[in-house]
Amino acid sequence: MEASAISPSAQLSVFSYKPHRTRAYPCRRPWKQRIAQPTRIQCQKMYVPGFGEASPEAKAAKNLHNFFTYVAVRIVSAQLQQSYNPEAYEELMEFLSRHSLNDGDKLCSDLMRESSRHKALALRILEVRSAYCKNDFEWDNLKRLAFKMVDERNTGLMRDYVRETSHSES
Repeated sequence: MEASAISPSAQLSVFSYKPHRTRAYPCRRPWKQRIAQPTRIQCQKMYVPGFGEASPEAKAAKNLHNFFTYVAVRIVSAQLQQSYNPEAYEELMEFLSRHSLNDGDKLCSDLMRESSRHKALALRILEVRSAYCKNDFEWDNLKRLAFKMVDERNTGLMRDYVRETSHSES
């Protein structure tokens, strides 16, 4: 038994390698000797506070989703008005006068439950929304325009500020 006991001199370091030890940890409570160091994750992106429930990209995607519903409603209503079905166009316009387009999913859900004719309109809007998002929306153009708009607006705001401050100091 004495041969298997660890002497106090064998407990020099947690990090030293002692192949002849029989215990996995050199002390009774290894969690007491460890010091918690904050972990710094190296990343190239900014931390955006205040978006606990979703990232800024998720919020932008939600807004785009509702925008795609708006676009789909515009496309379907134009198709109905021009040649396809003027009666359905009137029904859709009457429904839209009573319901908001701010929440696309709620709009489609309410439209489906209105009547069987409205259900067909809702399914058409869902189909057009999906097709527009996947096939027709120009994602590269969105990115280019967003970059351009931010740069132009930042430059304009800074230019206006410099003009205001330079005139007041003269």
